[in-house]
Amino acid sequence: MNSSAPTNEPETAAPEETTASPADDASAEADSAVDDSAVSENSPETDEIEDDGPEVDPAYADDRDDVEPLEFEVEEEEPPAEELDHKWYILKVQVNRETSICDALRRRVKINGMEPYFKEVLVPTEDVAEFNKSGKRRVVKKKLYPGYIMVNMVINDDSWFLVRETGGIGDFTGSAGKPTPMDPVDVDRILKTVVPDEDEEQPIKTTIPFNPGDRVRIKEGSFENFEGDVETIHEANGQVTVIINIFGRPNPVDLAHWQIEKI
Repeated sequence: MNSSAPTNEPETAAPEETTASPADDASAEADSAVDDSAVSENSPETDEIEDDGPEVDPAYADDRDDVEPLEFEVEEEEPPAEELDHKWYILKVQVNRETSICDALRRRVKINGMEPYFKEVLVPTEDVAEFNKSGKRRVVKKKLYPGYIMVNMVINDDSWFLVRETGGIGDFTGSAGKPTPMDPVDVDRILKTVVPDEDEEQPIKTTIPFNPGDRVRIKEGSFENFEGDVETIHEANGQVTVIINIFGRPNPVDLAHWQIEKI
């Protein structure tokens, strides 16, 4: 009986099931962290870039929605010239230079472009009649207030400085150096004398070099060489009332002022 010999084939070992321990997991994570760190160090650093869209030309930066508009300080516009508060003031000036100073102030106002602040600059005058020694009559301008001129203006820093820097001008009239506007009643009275109404005929006064109480001598006429005292001055017609003694009694006599002389 043939018995077959046993065949000794190598047995294949079944794979052993391995269970990862917590220590092995920690070691693996540490190795992974080291690998990631190495990759990070060897790779170029990248920053997170926020996409703001296309680059904007600085010249047009103000057109962007996210740019706040620039704020400019806007100066308040002055009211029109007709709405400015013009008032009349009196200026002290050098005597006998009133007209030339008035002209100089007008020129400076024009040169500096200050016309809106100055309406009028004038020397207060009136027309008067004078007689020379031969009795010839002539009409001249007589200053109402020697050493002063009038100006219709708006007071501010610029106009004040322009006036004060004009040669020959002293100061504004007023208390404590503060300009005081003229009373409207006085302004109307003076302006009617300086610029009379066309519809009203203004009598021309006559300059008479005498005062009530002056002792005078009559130069010609029926009472030539009589002496007397001036009683009344009539500037409108140039007459003078003189009291003379006739037969020991005082009598008033009306004479032309050029018919008498002081003694």
